Amino acid sequence: MSLDFVNTVGSRLGDYPSEYLRSYEDLLAWGRQAGLLALEEAEGLSRRAVLDPEGAQETLSRALALREALHRMISRAIAGESQDEGDLAALNRELSIALSHLRVMAADGVYGWGWDRSGDDGESRLDSPLWPVAQSAAELLTSERLGRVKVCAGDGCGWVFLDESRNSSRKWCDSRDCGNRERVRRHLARKRASSS
Repeated sequence: MSLDFVNTVGSRLGDYPSEYLRSYEDLLAWGRQAGLLALEEAEGLSRRAVLDPEGAQETLSRALALREALHRMISRAIAGESQDEGDLAALNRELSIALSHLRVMAADGVYGWGWDRSGDDGESRLDSPLWPVAQSAAELLTSERLGRVKVCAGDGCGWVFLDESRNSSRKWCDSRDCGNRERVRRHLARKRASSS
C-alpha cells in the first residue's frame, strides 16, 4: 500500500510529471481505491473537510510531504545510499500519530487490529487516511522485502514496485503499460534499423 501511495505521481521521472493528489478529495478517492476507507468513512471525511477546509489542506500537505519522503527513502535504499534524517523524521512523525490510533478491536467474536478514527469531538480525523500508509511504509522499510523493491525501467515512469517474481527479473511497474510501451519502442527501433 505504501508503494501505491508513493506512485500517486505519474511519469515521475519524465518531463511532465502528473500529480494525482491535487485535493483532499483526491486523497479520499485514493484511500477508497486502495481499500483503506469504506464508502461511509470517505463520505464522513468529505463532509468534515467541507467544515474544516484548513484542516483538509493541512492533511493534504502532510500527505504530499510523507509521500515525497517515502519516495526518497525507498530510492536511497534501492541505490544503497545512506538515509536522510529529515525524511526519517517525517515518517516517524506520521507513524507516531498513526500508532496512537491503532487498537485491538473485536468483531464477530474475533480480535484484530483496527483504527480508532474518531477525534476528541467524536468526528472522524481528517488525517486518518495517512495512518495505514505510515504503518505500511514502516513495515516495508524494516523488512527483507525492501530488497525486492525496484524502480520501473519504463521511460520516465519512476514508479516503484515490489518484485515478487521467482528470479527477481521484473523490470516494469506493469507489463501491460510500461512493459508494452518498451516492447513497442524496441519493435519500432528494429523496424527502422532493418529498413535503413
